[in-house]
This record gives sequence, structure tokens and C-alpha cells, in this order.
Amino acid sequence: MGMFKDMKRAKDALAQAPEQVALAQQMGAQAQQLAAAQQAAAAQQMSATAPVETAGGTESREPIAGVSLALYAEISRDLSTVGYDQSQAAQVAASKGVSAENWQAALDGWNARIKADRSIGVEFNRLYTGGN
Repeated sequence: MGMFKDMKRAKDALAQAPEQVALAQQMGAQAQQLAAAQQAAAAQQMSATAPVETAGGTESREPIAGVSLALYAEISRDLSTVGYDQSQAAQVAASKGVSAENWQAALDGWNARIKADRSIGVEFNRLYTGGN
């Protein structure tokens, strides 16, 4: 009779597996969102305390590889649809008409500008969060 109880327990465990997998995936996505929010907050805090290296002229707002700051923020925000999986960033960018090469150039360039000019970081955060 012990064998039948073991089989029932195994059957019950298998029935619960999809729910547990879905819960684990939700928790993973939430953890990634929290990590991204913490990174943004840390970057904002660092930029607030770091000396501004540039004057923030209009040239620092020019698109990089055809990607404006607004488009960069939009693509960055859309990464949430893939759980902030950076390996899929080029695909997300492509859905907005940006090639993988141009996305990488924009990513590197905008990150450098944000680090160098606090006002660009502030503008990025406003665009990323959907503010006006």
C-alpha cells in the first residue's frame, strides 16, 4: 500500500509543478525589475554626487548612431518585456528600427554621456519613467 501513496504524492507534485514554475518565473521577473530599478537609483545617486565633466551643450543631446535619447529610453524601457535580458536587447532595438550595431553604439555612447553629464541622466530618467 505504501507504493500507492508514493504514486499519489508524485501525481500531486506533478500537478502542482506548473503553478510552482509560473510562480518562480514571476518572482524572477520581479527580481530583475527590482535590480533594474536599484541600478537606475544608484546611477542617479552617483550622478548627483559626481562632478559634471561637460557643460551639457546641445551637441551632447545629438542622436548617437541615429538613436535619440528619447528612443534610447524607450528601447531601454521596452527591455522589461523580455525580463531585462540584455541578450535580447538587439532584438528589442530592431523592433524599433535600430540595427544591432547601431544599438550597441547608442548604448555605449548614451551611457558615457549620462555618466559625464548629470542633466542627460535626469532627462533619461524622465523619459524612461514616462514623465513630461
